[in-house]
Amino acid sequence: MTAELMEAEARPQVSLWTIFSACFIVGLTAFGMAILQKLKALVMKNHWLTEDEMNDGLAMVQLYPGPIMVDFTAYVGYKLRGVMGAVLATTGFILPSFILMSVLSAFYFAAGTLPWVHSIFMGLEALVVGVLFNVTLEMGERNVQQRTQAVIMALAFAALLFKLNAILTVLIALALGAWLIRPTAGKKPGAGKPLPAESASPRQWAGISVVTAVILVVVGFAWSLKSEIGGLALSLFKIGAVAFGNGSTIIPLIQSETVDAHHWMTLRQFADGIALGQITPGPFLITAAFIGYKLAGFWGGLLATFAIFSPSFAMTLVFTEVFANLKNLAPVRGALMGVMASFVGLLAVVVLQLGGVALTTPAALALAAAAFVAVRWFKVDILWVFLGGVALWGGLLALGWVA
Repeated sequence: MTAELMEAEARPQVSLWTIFSACFIVGLTAFGMAILQKLKALVMKNHWLTEDEMNDGLAMVQLYPGPIMVDFTAYVGYKLRGVMGAVLATTGFILPSFILMSVLSAFYFAAGTLPWVHSIFMGLEALVVGVLFNVTLEMGERNVQQRTQAVIMALAFAALLFKLNAILTVLIALALGAWLIRPTAGKKPGAGKPLPAESASPRQWAGISVVTAVILVVVGFAWSLKSEIGGLALSLFKIGAVAFGNGSTIIPLIQSETVDAHHWMTLRQFADGIALGQITPGPFLITAAFIGYKLAGFWGGLLATFAIFSPSFAMTLVFTEVFANLKNLAPVRGALMGVMASFVGLLAVVVLQLGGVALTTPAALALAAAAFVAVRWFKVDILWVFLGGVALWGGLLALGWVA
């Protein structure tokens, strides 16, 4: 038995309450792409998963539609306590942002426009750029250790920079990794000796079947409503089932449905919803709750939130089981190394793009640099980085030193 497998089997069982509460705290305190670092720190600090299991999960959730960080949270919960662990991890992660977005939506639709949102948004984006830059460097240090990986990273960077399809880029990286990369013996425990894959029990498949059935029932319920909120839910189910990537890539599809095709809200309202999604912690796609609230209040927001996240949640459970039976094949492991290298390149482009939008003033550039230094060299917790950064930015706004 390998050391990796022994470590996985020796893990004490994590309580469902611990899973829920820990993911709730992450959802309450993590913003944007900084969520990845927060989730990684949570998993590694508590020894919930091995580093290889965590990297496998990060690679896996890029292979099917849905928001990556929500799906990775579901993966962690499922690995720890099965279907119920996945349900509670995902619920805990999304719940804080859903509550905050519901409150902000109620205020927005009662009071009108929010003129201060844009200024706060610029400060938050600067903080995200600084933290994300550190995440990119850390991932590069771990996942770009061979010449082939460096080439794949560079190709992925160039592909996204020139606006080629990101999903096609990831698939090409998978193929190149499977074809060209062979993990060297001794690089990781048991590298030349495949780990035995565990088969899912009938109980696990029964749980996955129940999840799928519940989703289909809610789809039927939305269809039966024959109303705007029902139509919105069906649109979000469709988008959640086919759209790859993160919030930034999925949001345009939501805009096309809600603003252009069905005119459920104005473009200005949609833009304000995106701004509120940026200043709330947790998943960026919680903007769906804002749209649902506009059409049918709290329950509309809840239905919209379920619709956008549930399709990929079910896919995560299925793919985790399939992935467990494939991950020890040498070509598959090479493919994982390729896709992780490509992710470094893709993240680097995101840093550049966000930097171009957010770092438009010396103050914003300084704030991003301070966030980077704080997390990389002083290991300051992400929560305090954002709390301190927002407080500092607010002070600069109050003094009129930034627009």
